[in-house]
Amino acid sequence: MKVIIPAAGVGKRLYPHTHTKPKPMVFVAGKPIIGHILDRLVDVQPEEVIIVVGYMKNKMTSYIDANYSELFDKLSYVTQEEPLGLGHSICVAKDVIGDSPVMIALGDMIFKAGYKDFLNSHHGNGKCAGSIGVKTVDAPEHYGIVHTREGVITQLVEKPKRSASNLGIAGIYIIENTSLLFESLDKLIRSSKKGEYQLTDALQLMVNAGAVLKTFPVHDWYDCGRADTLLEVNRVLLAEKPGNDIASVNSIIMRPVMVGIGVKIVNSIIGPNVSIADNTIVKNSIIADGIIGSGAKIVNMNLQTSILGDDVNLAGKPNSLNIGDSSTIEF
Repeated sequence: MKVIIPAAGVGKRLYPHTHTKPKPMVFVAGKPIIGHILDRLVDVQPEEVIIVVGYMKNKMTSYIDANYSELFDKLSYVTQEEPLGLGHSICVAKDVIGDSPVMIALGDMIFKAGYKDFLNSHHGNGKCAGSIGVKTVDAPEHYGIVHTREGVITQLVEKPKRSASNLGIAGIYIIENTSLLFESLDKLIRSSKKGEYQLTDALQLMVNAGAVLKTFPVHDWYDCGRADTLLEVNRVLLAEKPGNDIASVNSIIMRPVMVGIGVKIVNSIIGPNVSIADNTIVKNSIIADGIIGSGAKIVNMNLQTSILGDDVNLAGKPNSLNIGDSSTIEF
């Protein structure tokens, strides 16, 4: 089986952080998002990992080649020149995938379970054209939704305004009949005038053609495409890690905390739930529940639930206050 990771998008929901890097390269819990995804794919032992790249692709390919080229039998890159939707990003990899079964793992989703668990669940579904990971959701209008009958998918709808089903697509797909998948994608691209081509619509064409698609449950999944959920992902992943040795001067470290190489912490309180990338300096500061990029310098600050990018300089200034009775002031 091959694995394809669509990772070409700009990531507008994560601005300003994706002004200078592709979304899968945003730092969380000690490494970029794409690193966590690849870590969880090692146990699958795929025949080939195919990564669809686009926006600022060199930053991602350089990181992956330096850190993961020896962990997989084969790593390949395919460029999506225009952001024309998830379905299109799969279609551009048609020649590389061939007729091999394929696992599609989105480049901005991190799952608490490993991808090997999902593969085992798919195999437990018996003979079928493919399986889709699903989770019960409270707001179907924000998700691709599947309808099922006796365990078989009968309908797929992308972000319906109203829905009788609350089974949301969780961003993991395993397709055995790749020939029919690409036939459906080709048909979709030829016939649609939307300008974006969604994988959900191609899967519906597979169902219309008689393909048996089934589901498997996904219990814990984290969308890294928004700032608020990125901090949640940071908390969850840090809680899973034992943490590393942290050198500091006159400082308190409240774990879980993960720091990179060359980080200097002086007269500060760090944690809980903080990840700090390489070569960052923190002095006279308090940081809790935050993500700090590489090469940053933070002095005299009190930061809560904050995300700072690379090479940020942040310095607080002393305040002189003259405050009367019964006052409430927040900084």
